[in-house]
Amino acid sequence: MQLSLIIPIYRQEKTIVENVRHIIAALEKTRFSYEIICVVDGYVDRSYELLQQANLPNTQVLGYEKNHGKSYAIRYGMERAEGDYVMFMDAGMEIDTSGISMLMEHMMWYEADIIVGSKRHPVSRVTYTGVRRILSLGYYLIVKILFGITIHDTQAGIKVFRRPVLQKILPKLLEKKFCGDLEMLVAAKANGFGRIYEAPIKLNYTFAGVTSAASMKSIKGMLIDTAAIWYRRYLIKHYTTKTAI
Repeated sequence: MQLSLIIPIYRQEKTIVENVRHIIAALEKTRFSYEIICVVDGYVDRSYELLQQANLPNTQVLGYEKNHGKSYAIRYGMERAEGDYVMFMDAGMEIDTSGISMLMEHMMWYEADIIVGSKRHPVSRVTYTGVRRILSLGYYLIVKILFGITIHDTQAGIKVFRRPVLQKILPKLLEKKFCGDLEMLVAAKANGFGRIYEAPIKLNYTFAGVTSAASMKSIKGMLIDTAAIWYRRYLIKHYTTKTAI
């Protein structure tokens, strides 16, 4: 069994090579063969160049000229993955690399379609602000009401999918920035892939204040994109039509 791990990258030239080396070390400790696909989301710094020069084992380095957003980068890598299981993980090391093995073992144990790394899993070890915890809970309730998804955390940056799930849903996915994670889960559930479970993670993240202009823009963007996913799911049935709209 092979795991394909997608790493979306944006403006991380100072840390990216060392971070990918940490991820490789974690993958070497698992029982799975693997490939890593680094996707540089716009040539805005030297991330692509430095990764190419590093010549890391089992690692492809892909990229493109213009920045499109994290969700676009993840899909770009997924479309080129060859593994039986396809995972994505944020490159910033906020999520401990032990999560890779944790999610894969949960995938095997549950014979799941999707395993979601969750900040709100009972045994997750998470360091982030109380305000963000409240926002996370609020978004969980919105998602549960709108889509009937009971996963407690749709937004943590690590998830793994069986290949047949992605083969079905990738042509339908449209989100580029804020809510690509949610769109994947909604599309999978709409197409009958209901074996979606959570796994614990370790996360240590210092967020910018939620009153900052960037954070407020992100919150607004998430709400708009969530509404767009609801529209596509229930009004135009986009995720279940035979031909993408």
